[in-house]
Amino acid sequence: MAGRIDVVPCEADGIVRVTISHPEKLNALSVAMWRELRQAFDAVASANGSRERVVIVCGSGGAFAAGGDIEEFPQFRFDEERLRHFHEDVVAPALRALLDCPLPVIAQIEGACVGGGLEIAACCDIRIAGASSRFGIPIAKLGFPLAPLEAQVVSRVLPLPLLRELLLEARLMDAAEALARGVVNRVVADDQVAHEAARSAQRMAQLSPQAARLNKITLRQLAEGGPTPAQRLAHYAYADSAEHREGLAAFLEKRPARFAP
Repeated sequence: MAGRIDVVPCEADGIVRVTISHPEKLNALSVAMWRELRQAFDAVASANGSRERVVIVCGSGGAFAAGGDIEEFPQFRFDEERLRHFHEDVVAPALRALLDCPLPVIAQIEGACVGGGLEIAACCDIRIAGASSRFGIPIAKLGFPLAPLEAQVVSRVLPLPLLRELLLEARLMDAAEALARGVVNRVVADDQVAHEAARSAQRMAQLSPQAARLNKITLRQLAEGGPTPAQRLAHYAYADSAEHREGLAAFLEKRPARFAP
């Protein structure tokens, strides 16, 4: 059965759910699935002004994602041009679409979060993991290194000494170590991961979408060495916005803020 990316659009709660679904292979991503993942997040980004507030990314069948679909690899990995195309024109744009998502993105991590799965999780804003989840990039066992742009993405979350260790030793770390080393934000019991991710998303969905979007822009600028002077000045353009006025008015009037979709 071919894998796929399932997208459940938001209903009243404002939460979009993106599921990596290839359970018979621990949700390993095929080339087609990487393209679908990019399309899913491009669609979220283009839904400007709609009701979407938060995205939850998860896997099906008790795993997050166990990297790429290795059975496909012989089709392109032994040709330099095709290998470059896969990493630069298929995987990298999908990860970029996650990084550029204007909404908060939560990774609901259960089971294996390995290789490409760890790359996807690294693109998310919040990572909530189950106690039995495991993390790593053991591709040295397969005879190849981590692609440069993918290394850049993972290094946003994993300190370089840890990334170096995982790549060179090709080992996996458990959830307790991932929490201790700052790779995940929270670890909960395995049967509570979906519940905790939903609770986090629901809290975010009640807040100002504009604030979330602008915070993500600033955090992205910081990760890229900014903000530049021009970006700093542009930041304050929200001053006269409806959400800014509503948030302060609600506080002063001692009532919940109503941030319109």
